[in-house]
Amino acid sequence: MTAVGYRDHVADNQRTGEPPYLRIAADLRLRIDSGQLRPGDALPSINRLAQEWGVAKTTVTKAIGVLKDEGLVRGVQGWGTIVAERD
Repeated sequence: MTAVGYRDHVADNQRTGEPPYLRIAADLRLRIDSGQLRPGDALPSINRLAQEWGVAKTTVTKAIGVLKDEGLVRGVQGWGTIVAERD
């Protein structure tokens, strides 16, 4: 997705009234479900996501925590957060 398209997508989601961390989690979940992010792929860095979404790093961390709780991603020491293998 281009930066312009991404920013348009963010603006659309901001009208839903959902907390930012849930919007970020939903966007990352969509990227995983669509195959844009595949098992073993690293998620964008927390800093990058925070900048893209215009939120604090703690907000992105909370979004990633939601995806970890769902089993969609996992943290790897020294590597970051990667998309988990699906059963």
